[in-house]
Amino acid sequence: MKKKTLGTALLSLGLLAGCSKDYLDLQPRDAVSTEVFYKTQADAIQATTAAYAQLQKQGLYGHSLWAMDMMADNSYVGGGGAADGIEFQQLDNFAIPASNPVITNLWQRTYLGIGAANQVLTRVPAITMDEAIKARSLGEAEFLRALYYFYLVRAYGDVPLVLTPAQSPAEVANITRTPMAEVYAQIVKDLTAAIPKLPASYTGNDVGRATKWSATALLAKVYLTMGDMPNAATQARAVLAGSGKSLWPNYGDNFNVDKENGQESLFEVQYKSGLNTFSLDGPGSAINQFWGARFYGSPFVVSGGGYGFNIPEKEFVDGYEAGDLRKPVTVFVPGDKYPDGQVQPARLQGAPNGFNVRKFYAGQLSTVWDSPLNVPVLRLAEVFLILAEAAPGSADGLAAINRVRNRAGLPALTSVTKEAVLKERRYELAFEMDRWYDLKRTNTLLTNPQLIAKGIKPFNVVLPIPQAERDVNPNLAQNPGY
Repeated sequence: MKKKTLGTALLSLGLLAGCSKDYLDLQPRDAVSTEVFYKTQADAIQATTAAYAQLQKQGLYGHSLWAMDMMADNSYVGGGGAADGIEFQQLDNFAIPASNPVITNLWQRTYLGIGAANQVLTRVPAITMDEAIKARSLGEAEFLRALYYFYLVRAYGDVPLVLTPAQSPAEVANITRTPMAEVYAQIVKDLTAAIPKLPASYTGNDVGRATKWSATALLAKVYLTMGDMPNAATQARAVLAGSGKSLWPNYGDNFNVDKENGQESLFEVQYKSGLNTFSLDGPGSAINQFWGARFYGSPFVVSGGGYGFNIPEKEFVDGYEAGDLRKPVTVFVPGDKYPDGQVQPARLQGAPNGFNVRKFYAGQLSTVWDSPLNVPVLRLAEVFLILAEAAPGSADGLAAINRVRNRAGLPALTSVTKEAVLKERRYELAFEMDRWYDLKRTNTLLTNPQLIAKGIKPFNVVLPIPQAERDVNPNLAQNPGY
């Protein structure tokens, strides 16, 4: 699956089914219409694969979700100067216009993913094909629709809930926002439906598709976000008991290109290099170069020279406990050596303390903006931490957080507190694009000293609805304060 992509052309929130002869006279020559597609098993598999595509791209892990650590307290923008990465600077400083391209891409690309999933769920049931593969395809689409909506509802609050492809532009021209509670209820419904349809694992080219354990782990995280701790604990325990997954002894193996989709992985965004250059929408990841150190050794330490974005905050780096084995995997600090022997400088443009993210460093590549290194979305370590947070007074909750700490070389805790779990999540999941969501769901976003210093305001607990969407649909009410 990680080797395959399928382009999609969808209109207005990614919800439009595609133009048929009823309202378009021209025949498309560069795409297959819905009139002739969705006929065979191969069509069903191809359409399902297409529903994954937006995860790679600039609206999600290819660019926009990078802001989730910058807007929090783990990192700041960095880069090459006052105007460099202005779209991220606006988010980092909580001066976010509704025209910001990061929040616009996040909205639009998630809806493109939802639109692709809706196509599968609407059209694949009628295809005559192997019933097991049909069920799997539908389960994958339910998982992906839930995942896309999970990104949306946490970022924007109330969002339009659309579950079927529209048949005309008029159907989506006046759509309104759905209350968060209804969106979360649909996410839970989709994941609950997906779990029995999905296999426990895959082989060959299908490795990387969502499994029943991907859906179960996501359901645990959704319940945690909703504050439903009993159900979060139940789902986390199911994953820990039944998935057959285990922690890598070495934390760094989670970010080793040779061990992708491995023993700790529950779901990853799949990337492959060598197929694109200077594209945020290709099958390769741009993280290696954008987050790479901005110094010009000989040769460059990353292909084309690093841009030095997403710089770890000094408070974050100083906050590691002594002996934490995750630190040298996660960050470059002055004096660290690169594979060719070059040394991390004490000071860099945009990074006066000489820090860079190391976790997704892939070194010199033959092409730029084109790393092969996957990005984890769900790992078993996070499931342990979900259980610890959801059942802090239980024996297995305490054992769960200590499994994560012991792997990091840290002493065991004797009790579990909310603060201890939040700190453990901060360092275990650093730069995996989740910190802002964690602060929000634990009601610590507005009391965080780092964010108060940046100028956070109460209405910044949600992002603005993109102005480009409101221009075409005034019924999309803006979030207060924007």
